[in-house]
Amino acid sequence: MSKKSKKQETSKETENKENSKKPELSQLEYEKKVIELAEKGLTSEKIGESLRKQAIHPKEYNKKISIILGKKYVNPDLKNIENKLEKIKKHHEKNKHDKRAMREKDRIFSQLRKLKKYYKVE
Repeated sequence: MSKKSKKQETSKETENKENSKKPELSQLEYEKKVIELAEKGLTSEKIGESLRKQAIHPKEYNKKISIILGKKYVNPDLKNIENKLEKIKKHHEKNKHDKRAMREKDRIFSQLRKLKKYYKVE
């Protein structure tokens, strides 16, 4: 690659940066946007990703997404393990003789109980 092509690329990059301006939001607008995304069913991690795609960085607003959500916030680890436990329970009800599923159900239930104790939920 020649030096001219590198200069051209950098000038294009600077043009793109100038054209993509950050949307200025107040603290209240930011919190409303977070709650709106949470109502769509997104976890706090997915909310952060979608905000960053819109060029809104949560660190600029000095308030964590999980704190804004408050009681609506569900730890994604707990949510995923609860979903997994439900799937295994459903499978075990259909297949009573599946010993592996019974063992897996007990193992995941134990894991869920430990996480709930750690995160002090319920």
